[in-house]
Amino acid sequence: MKRHILSALIIGLIAAAIVMGLHVSGLLLRPELVIKNLLLRHATTTRSLLDQMHYPFVFILAAGVAWMTLATNRRGRLALMVGVLLLELAGVAWVCSLYHVFFQPLPSVAGVTLGFLFPVALIGFAGVMERRSLRPPREPRVPREPAAVPVAPVYERPAPRARRGDAVPDSVAKTYEVTAVVCDIADKHDLAEECEPAVFAEITEKFIAHAIEAFRAAGAYVESVGGEGVVAIFGFPESDRQHAEKATRKAMALTQSFTDSNKRTKIEALANAGIHAGVSSGTMIMAPLKNNGQRAMLATGEPVELARRFCIANRFYGSKVLLGPRTFELASKILVARPIDFLSGVDVRERHEIYEPVVLALEASRDEITRRDAFWNGVVLYREKRWAEAYSQFQKARGPEGHEDRPLQLYLRRLEPLALQLTDTPLDA
Repeated sequence: MKRHILSALIIGLIAAAIVMGLHVSGLLLRPELVIKNLLLRHATTTRSLLDQMHYPFVFILAAGVAWMTLATNRRGRLALMVGVLLLELAGVAWVCSLYHVFFQPLPSVAGVTLGFLFPVALIGFAGVMERRSLRPPREPRVPREPAAVPVAPVYERPAPRARRGDAVPDSVAKTYEVTAVVCDIADKHDLAEECEPAVFAEITEKFIAHAIEAFRAAGAYVESVGGEGVVAIFGFPESDRQHAEKATRKAMALTQSFTDSNKRTKIEALANAGIHAGVSSGTMIMAPLKNNGQRAMLATGEPVELARRFCIANRFYGSKVLLGPRTFELASKILVARPIDFLSGVDVRERHEIYEPVVLALEASRDEITRRDAFWNGVVLYREKRWAEAYSQFQKARGPEGHEDRPLQLYLRRLEPLALQLTDTPLDA
């Protein structure tokens, strides 16, 4: 924070000096006269503010805008706020002209513009320099010495090319708006008890390879890989406004593609294995780490912890993918999803509503949307303890014969004894 304030003050001084130089040199004289004639066309007597009074005002505006630009990652929204501020400066000049006071908005407008553009250019330049510094140095080519005895050539497998998911983009800690996806083998604890260790290791290895390839192909940053699943982050290292949509699409596709890829396997346990995924959006801190001279990236924040909880919750509800409320809000336009339940967050006092994506909106049929609406109504009525009405709505949410819907079956099992009790209990006269 202190570093941002110091940088903003320096940028404010530079912007004020530039505006002062332009003003003293007369380069702003012609546009200032045009503005003055427009504002004072019908005025008879007018007081003008001294030119020296503009310079402190320009410094304050430029420094304030520079500080906000340096302190936030949402510079697109900030650009809109800067545009509104420029319009307000023009409005102040017009209001002052009504009271026969001339306020020249041009220096202030120039200060606000420079206060926004300088930090943006500085951040962009710093990012380019950091990416260059992270490139490994080229090793000098050493000429081969001729061999005394001809030998058979040895062919080595070329090293894999670095991919976007392996990049470490910055050398300073920053906050990012991202979506985290945590995926793991469905019912892996039961699977580990049923299978031989070698078979379970082979299933895990194939799952990890499949997940990493899918996430990297989608441009995600693979944060960690291990026995607790694969963690991928969308919206990092390059910011992306559609990070929630892309993460949800990939989570849904991954659960299906892994099942399809194992249909022809001879290992029965692998053919029946599936994937669970949890998706959560929010702010995370990404910070570089050095371990024995090797660069790594620390990713910490609530989205990963919540996504892991959602991933585990699939085992209870029978779903494959569960979304947090923020992800559902950002990706709801492309999804047909339904509410499932509330889960406690990192803080036990917090409760997060989780949603299950049913199908992509562009691929949804009328019947799927109708059944989703009936399920949604059933959840609302269930929370209001209107058991009979909720049971009726859940019955309408049933799919065609043979269609397995475990979350629906869970609610029906909960409601059947309650609905039967209400049916058998006579109403009081």
